[in-house]
Amino acid sequence: MAESKPYKKPLPRVDEESRGYWEALARHQLYFQRCRDCGTKRFYPRALCPRCLSSSTEWVRASGRGAVYSFTVTHQNQAPGFREELPYVLAIVELDEGVRIMTNVVGCAPDAIRIGMRVEVVFDDVTAEITLPKFRPAA
Repeated sequence: MAESKPYKKPLPRVDEESRGYWEALARHQLYFQRCRDCGTKRFYPRALCPRCLSSSTEWVRASGRGAVYSFTVTHQNQAPGFREELPYVLAIVELDEGVRIMTNVVGCAPDAIRIGMRVEVVFDDVTAEITLPKFRPAA
């Protein structure tokens, strides 16, 4: 849930290409896009398919489960909002559906994170308008 103190980190810019993604996150659902013409799955949201340049797009609900593809543990960051959470894990998670998403892994010690570790989405309501997807070790 959103904290009572103000959120200090930069917030995403919601635009027409990404609005459906952010609206789904506010409902605690994770979506990615798929091209209706060639079937290419994609994340991050964008207007045109990177493979065939089609604008025919559909939103697909993700399972919210995947595996850590890559990660780094950040021990130094003096920017407001980040320094209070040190150390933190920045990761690329490959969803079971095949798309990769940059995120944070939460809910476990940074030294316990491993490539291939199974994770599941959790939703962080950082403001009344913005929810961020983060991942924790799978139950």
